[in-house]
Amino acid sequence: MTTLITGATGFLGSAIARELLHDGRKIKLLARGNADLRNIEGLEAEVVKGDLRDRESLKSAMTGCSTLYHVAAYYSLWDQDKKLIYDINVQGTRNILETALELGLERVVYTSTVGCIGLSEDRTPTNEDQPMDPATLSNDYKVSKFRAEKIAFEMHNRGLPVVIVNPSTPIGPRDIKPTPTGKIILDFLNGKMPAYLDTGLNLIDVVDCARGHILADEKGRAGERYILGNKNMSLKEILQTLEKITGIKAPTIKMPYWVAYAAGLACEAMSNLITQKPPAVPLAGVKMAKYFMYFDSSKAIRELGLPQNPVEDALSQSVHWFQEKHR
Repeated sequence: MTTLITGATGFLGSAIARELLHDGRKIKLLARGNADLRNIEGLEAEVVKGDLRDRESLKSAMTGCSTLYHVAAYYSLWDQDKKLIYDINVQGTRNILETALELGLERVVYTSTVGCIGLSEDRTPTNEDQPMDPATLSNDYKVSKFRAEKIAFEMHNRGLPVVIVNPSTPIGPRDIKPTPTGKIILDFLNGKMPAYLDTGLNLIDVVDCARGHILADEKGRAGERYILGNKNMSLKEILQTLEKITGIKAPTIKMPYWVAYAAGLACEAMSNLITQKPPAVPLAGVKMAKYFMYFDSSKAIRELGLPQNPVEDALSQSVHWFQEKHR
């Protein structure tokens, strides 16, 4: 049985690849021609070239596989070419899932996001059944993933045995880009965080999140979705934990939301009109921070056996990896 993984060169995808190899699974890794392969160097896996926008390359890569983990996504909080986000995340998802159906794959795990799950007004953690408020779809990435998840449900109705997983915020080593959360850690280490916003996230060790994908493959019910998360923490609590790990003083000033929003507007205008480079303060990120993204992972714990290793340990591993790579 061979498993194809898309997005395996990334933070979460490479963790999934390592966990599958640890289980003795045979894997193939889909990578674009210009992909950064550092995260998969040395892995005993076949790397095949392909692009989510090219169905023939997907068919070639998937031939001989029984299982697909579709992890890849274009994650950007600002981009000059917004069409690219939709081409990859929406049409690319349709391309690969329709190809999987055409080839008769036995199992598909689709990586969605908790950004597709509704939030509560009182910061109470929500579960997979919480209705989505369109107002919380605050950027093109979230809109594209919301549309892509609908495609996954559509494909299940057409007969594809697909399980949907909704990771919260994975943390740990090999966050090479880094992700927005990894950038928070890196900025903290570099003394670039003088204040904090009153917001919150659900964190999970990236290895636990990877294991959750495999458990969804093995135990998940087709057509269901599972939140892969662990601990809900305010940003202030996260920064205080980083202070304990590093000895670096956490910021004590709480920034008013309107100040962050104004900074985001200014930085976005600068990027769009002058620099053509990602803004220092992405407005999309500020809009996301308006909401406490707290979630309840009890369904995945109960039905899949999702591990719940301490997120403090994962934060420590992330810190040490960034310190090693960014000296």
